[in-house]
Amino acid sequence: MEQLVIAGGYPLKGEVEVSGAKNAALPILCASLLTSGTMVFDNVPGLRDVGTLLRLLRSLGATVERDASRVTLSASALGEPVASYELVKTMRASILVLGPLLTRFGHARVSLPGGCAIGERPVDLHIKGLQAMGAHIEIEHGYIVAEASRLKGARIFMDTVTVTGTENLMMAAVLAEGVTVLENAAREPEVFDLGECLIRMGARIKGHGTDVVTIEGVPSLRGAEYAVMPDRIETGTFLVAAAATGGDVRLLGVRPDTLDAVLDKLTEANALVACTGDQIRIRMRGPNHGVSLRTAPYPAFPTDMQAQFMAMNAVAQGTTVVTETIFENRFMHVQELRRLGANIEVEGNAAIIRGVDKLEGATVMATDLRASASLVIAGLIAHGETVVDRIYHLDRGYEKIEQKLSRLGAQIARRSVEEA
Repeated sequence: MEQLVIAGGYPLKGEVEVSGAKNAALPILCASLLTSGTMVFDNVPGLRDVGTLLRLLRSLGATVERDASRVTLSASALGEPVASYELVKTMRASILVLGPLLTRFGHARVSLPGGCAIGERPVDLHIKGLQAMGAHIEIEHGYIVAEASRLKGARIFMDTVTVTGTENLMMAAVLAEGVTVLENAAREPEVFDLGECLIRMGARIKGHGTDVVTIEGVPSLRGAEYAVMPDRIETGTFLVAAAATGGDVRLLGVRPDTLDAVLDKLTEANALVACTGDQIRIRMRGPNHGVSLRTAPYPAFPTDMQAQFMAMNAVAQGTTVVTETIFENRFMHVQELRRLGANIEVEGNAAIIRGVDKLEGATVMATDLRASASLVIAGLIAHGETVVDRIYHLDRGYEKIEQKLSRLGAQIARRSVEEA
């Protein structure tokens, strides 16, 4: 097991390149199951979750070659379409193989997934959508067992907005017979990116990135090349880290148009934000004012940025309120921030943060992916040494984060628990 050791109090300065988006790469890699042609993907981040998914694809019979950020995939000779519990249990996004396997092969057996313990995130909307398209589905011994000679187009209304549900049903529909309409679909940029990849493969899709997506099924898809979009959550995390430390940072290879809600809140917190092409520069104009915020589906403020802003708010002027509406267990980082001296009270789905003059270094434990990022940011602004344990969560979503932060002047290093 590894941990990060951070000596706080150094403003971040310089420039750093942002990696490809984890939440776009995972469904896009699963799209390779839809064709017997060869897929070539660029800008694929080197993350634990990506490695887990590639192992899952190999276990299904796909050939996988990886060269830095380029991945070449061929699913021309898949075996039995079974995704085992051993590979699915560590990552909830593994459910994204269900739609492609079922629509291409007519049957699939996929374990119910695992992942971060931040909330329910049930897969019932995936199942209901596939059933509406004519699939017969049973839950047997912890597995989703699905059959359909060929899926049929359908009009599907999703009771709640679900990103992976939208993605799974989009992929299922591209080879279905007839037209499928997804209503109340997720509008996240990662959903749009998947749609663009599928269109490159020959799919007929309209409205991806809006709340109504229309897919006209085709008999088959072809191989293609596609570059994964930049990671907007990594971008946001580095922007908050720069603001919280009073730094001056330029991020390269980013998509400012996917970050409107985050950039607005940073400006409200007293940051000067300048976007030029695929670059964002951020620096503080004066004291950290802190911001109250409420998470909601895109294009509103992302739940994946809530914890990072809470770390910044911990040393802001005055009192702020962070309201979480997406995941019911997403305040687990609060008690760890308190260990560093933060003044935070939780009332239901709201956290009240009263800014303190300073945080002080301590040993803290990461509980999920974005909580890990918030603790790193808190460590960067705390006085003294902070040790972040269980950083395997961090490696699921941030590529070489300590190396990137070091290039910006952070005093941060990775070590094994044995070394400690």
